[in-house]
Amino acid sequence: MVDLVVRGDTVVTPQGVGAYDILISGGRIAAVAAKGSVGLPEGVRIIDVGQKIVMPGGIDPHVHCKWHLPNPDGSAGLTEPPDVVSKAAVHGGTTTMIDFTRASQGANVQDAIEQREEDWKGHSACDYAQHLMVEGALPVHLPGQVAEAIQAGFPTVKIFTTDITPSRKGRMVDFGDIWEIFQVLAANRGMGVIHSEDNDIVMHMYGKLIREGRTGFANMAEVHNTLSEDISFRRVMRLAEKVPGTALYMMHVSAGTGVNAIRDARKRGVPIYGESLHQYMLYTSEDYKSPNGQIYHTYPSLKSPEDQAELWSGTLDGAINCVATDEICCTLAKKLQGARIDDTTGGNAGVEPRVALMYTEMVGKRGYSLNRFVDLVSTNAAKIMGLYPRKGALAAGSDADICVLDPADQRVITASELHEADYTPWEGRKMAAWPCLTVLRGKVVVENGVFKGSLNDGKWQHRKVAQEMFDGPQL
Repeated sequence: MVDLVVRGDTVVTPQGVGAYDILISGGRIAAVAAKGSVGLPEGVRIIDVGQKIVMPGGIDPHVHCKWHLPNPDGSAGLTEPPDVVSKAAVHGGTTTMIDFTRASQGANVQDAIEQREEDWKGHSACDYAQHLMVEGALPVHLPGQVAEAIQAGFPTVKIFTTDITPSRKGRMVDFGDIWEIFQVLAANRGMGVIHSEDNDIVMHMYGKLIREGRTGFANMAEVHNTLSEDISFRRVMRLAEKVPGTALYMMHVSAGTGVNAIRDARKRGVPIYGESLHQYMLYTSEDYKSPNGQIYHTYPSLKSPEDQAELWSGTLDGAINCVATDEICCTLAKKLQGARIDDTTGGNAGVEPRVALMYTEMVGKRGYSLNRFVDLVSTNAAKIMGLYPRKGALAAGSDADICVLDPADQRVITASELHEADYTPWEGRKMAAWPCLTVLRGKVVVENGVFKGSLNDGKWQHRKVAQEMFDGPQL
């Protein structure tokens, strides 16, 4: 029985763009048929969006909700929870987010997973999943528990090659332990999701700049520099090559050196995938000098216009497959509480404008096809992260997750009209389109700016990465 039909003249499907009816039944897409070609039951709701753009719901593969972040007075604090961020996500056309479970936060990995689920179940307006995060010196029993987690639907494991700042000791995993985890990943069809910087270079530069009295955050690109990204990317990729069957997803690629390292590995047939962030693609280290320049920062750091150009080039040649946010949703006061190279708050409140922003920059300004744009904000993440074709596609059998963009709504972004924080790094940017309809598994959750969903709508998503993603570089 068809519950809902979304009809449009510009529907983005895996086969291309055309005029289609999307027939929805029981939360899934029953059929994608030529517009008006299928008889419909009397009384079924038809949402005819005309020339507006119909696409699969956005997927943000890198967010941090209810995450540790000190308060301005130094007391313990947390970023905004899924209750806030997920509502912002569906307002912006994103229907699935992937956060993190820290293995160290439980008595064992399973306990950590169960505790993290309590933060999300009944608190999310969109669907969600979790990367497993391992940190520091890994206990001898951990690899076996990681293997069990992969089989249980948590196939992506985050690893740090740096402590990031001098105050965050215990994040970095040494290369011997990374080697052990890679063997677990290869044996169980898991994927490494890597925060890759060279710790020696980064910590050396912290010490150097502190000795020289150049501690202002505007110097961040000197600390988290392009040499660090070059060395670390190539080292971790080389290690992966020595463990056949290892696939990697390089998170928040920020430098041209990282893009080139990914390109080189892919040419050798290594299954490597790249993610950048909209901050890196649209701001540079010069923006640190702007008033409240901290609002543009996330770790590693903003880089040069030349690095930025390589990121954009990577979205066209396969080195950059996804554009994520590294979402940290907090108040402006918290975002500005640090002003040094060693205490500036990372992350940004960006999950709501991401889809519209990248449509504007990719399709509106750079002439990307609709399909390439959709790949970069939805489909590729689904494929890499083990959600496809359930997510990331308008196709028969897929979840009925839909975003409709209205090119007539060319609003200027302002924090007062968003649903995340009291600031936005995208303040004043004019959009080429804005979401007017978001459907989650067949339910209209946002329509013309009105939230019609519930924090009980979001469901945890079991993931299993397809074998082809390990056979060599795809996408």
